[in-house]
Amino acid sequence: MQSEIEKLFESKSDLNDVLHGPLLKDFVEALNRGEIRSAEPSSENKSGWKVNPWVKKGILLLFRFGKITELDSSKQGQQFFDKDSLPLINLNSDQGIRIVPGGSSIRSGVYIGKNVICMPPMFINIGAYVGANSMIDSHSLVGSCAQIGSNVHLSAASQVGGVLEPIGSIPVIIEDDVLVGGNCGIYEGVMLKKGCVLGSGTILNRSTPVYDLVTGEIHRASDDEPLVVPAGAVIVPGSRPASGEHGVKWGISMSTPVIVKYRDGKTDARVSLEDYLR
Repeated sequence: MQSEIEKLFESKSDLNDVLHGPLLKDFVEALNRGEIRSAEPSSENKSGWKVNPWVKKGILLLFRFGKITELDSSKQGQQFFDKDSLPLINLNSDQGIRIVPGGSSIRSGVYIGKNVICMPPMFINIGAYVGANSMIDSHSLVGSCAQIGSNVHLSAASQVGGVLEPIGSIPVIIEDDVLVGGNCGIYEGVMLKKGCVLGSGTILNRSTPVYDLVTGEIHRASDDEPLVVPAGAVIVPGSRPASGEHGVKWGISMSTPVIVKYRDGKTDARVSLEDYLR
């Protein structure tokens, strides 16, 4: 499949649906089953993850060859128009997934693990991966190709950005047992290792350093590695003085995420809400 996808991606001709339709259908179904992923755990890199650019190429092909059509909206009472190659996902009750009524959408080409809870309204975009027993709360977004582990809680209005292009860029990765507080934003080239806790309103992106008050380290992204937040870190919004003449003169402070401690028994007790919801 990989070689066929890459060959088709490089082709500039408008190929007939008969030629590429079965290939892209099989590709989407493999994404739905979690057999292929845009990024996956790997010992090849320091971060413990690697990107699969060919999978991103396959997703881009779906946009390229799809035609705008009206989606079946008989149950929703509204009209929706999107590429016919990007339908909504078909799930079954055997997976134990809960999608509470109220306007949520999950595109096909997404892996949803068993016993995931989706609270309305929320949206999961193509290429994303959501592990078992996770919860996507109201007004949350899981962007294209984002990788979400098991037992993760994305609280209300949390935003996990999508990274479809550049093709070689690592998407946002959230490992197992992470709690993301309400109104958090996690974007472009950020990796949260296992067990992290983000306090409400924390914003993380590739260009923002994270200051560790426990170890004295400053965590930054590099040219070839994402911003990696250590396992078990508890992060809250903080601030630091702005440099430069005018920053000092005006007393300006810049927002910055701060690690205030590492997860302990008290923190674990606070994030055990999931057990009561199931």
